[in-house]
Amino acid sequence: MRSPFELNGPSQPPASGGKPRHLVILLHGYGSDGNDLIGLAPHWARILPDSEFLSPHAPFPCEMGPFGHQWFSFADRLPETILAGTRAAASILNAFLDEALATRGLTDRDLALVGFSQGTMMALYVALRRPEAVAAVVGYSGTLVGASDLAAEIRSRPPVLLVHGDADPVVPYEELARAAAALKAEGVEVTTETRRGMPHSIDERGLLLGGQFIARAFAAVAPAVRVK
Repeated sequence: MRSPFELNGPSQPPASGGKPRHLVILLHGYGSDGNDLIGLAPHWARILPDSEFLSPHAPFPCEMGPFGHQWFSFADRLPETILAGTRAAASILNAFLDEALATRGLTDRDLALVGFSQGTMMALYVALRRPEAVAAVVGYSGTLVGASDLAAEIRSRPPVLLVHGDADPVVPYEELARAAAALKAEGVEVTTETRRGMPHSIDERGLLLGGQFIARAFAAVAPAVRVK
């Protein structure tokens, strides 16, 4: 029986035309869907020619309107409620990642997670708790959920790039420094980029930095032995 929470969404195959050597998962924000972030794939295809891009729709309909999806509810903004919602969605996302990698004969070392806003919350939460480190995490305009539990729960330390606009009216810019400090305290290599005057968005500079960051991360783990 298929799970009612099995994720699906748009994808883009490797620009090289061959089998994927890497997998980039794009996690959209609250009230959006996978059709939003799959738009990043054409920008990164040249620098990541052997990467397949998957942009799954979050598992739940958005509570704020008839369209869009959410990874978890924002109806109650209490930290413990958001953490519980993130944990529930993390189990769904992890199952999706495991299946996507196994189907392609890839490992976590061949995987990059990219998130925007609520998608960044999911990317960070999941990546830090997977048994094996993914190649990279890129988070735009997001925050770190479960920071107080991270010391007890962290299992891997992938390199992380966080990009945030200092004019963000949705997720406060101060969350960038808070997340970076918590990650560095647990030995995670973190790179941050402040985009001056940028609201809750991704700009061209952020796109460029994200693609370069992922490309370097994949190159760094290229000698890894792959699953046959």
